[in-house]
Amino acid sequence: MMFRRKNAIGARVARTALAMSCLAALLAGAGTPVLAQMGTAVVPTRTIYPGEEIGGGSVEEVEITNPNLSGEYARKSREVVGMVAKRTLLPGRTIPPSALREAFAVTRGSSVRLVFTIGSLTISASGSPLENAAIGDVIRVRNIDSGVTVSGTVMADGTVQVMAK
Repeated sequence: MMFRRKNAIGARVARTALAMSCLAALLAGAGTPVLAQMGTAVVPTRTIYPGEEIGGGSVEEVEITNPNLSGEYARKSREVVGMVAKRTLLPGRTIPPSALREAFAVTRGSSVRLVFTIGSLTISASGSPLENAAIGDVIRVRNIDSGVTVSGTVMADGTVQVMAK
């Protein structure tokens, strides 16, 4: 219990110090208080559910007014637009980066083109991904013709570059 009380006292002192600095800034004639200089945060305008891609109309940038706001959170809309929610995001709450992921470039069970290149030799075949993956992820893919499972890297054009064993 002793440790928690010390933290509570330290937090109280920090809040008091921030309030005093805001008051000093206002009394000194500074046009804007320190709180207005804290920056922005991105918050949803509606509930965003897991697996849903975040569009520009579903988030907004707001000024931060809470001096006790801590932790990592998205500060600009461009950081979250086009990403996919991993968990439910509530309106008016900040969006932590851990709650977002890149959109999948290939999905499990779909058809992809497998490409293997060594020197000037290029071999391609049809495959079926065994897992969902974003660009740059290494995944396992089953060759539809032979049934052999290979590993490869997902490329930007949706193909999978097969790795040599």
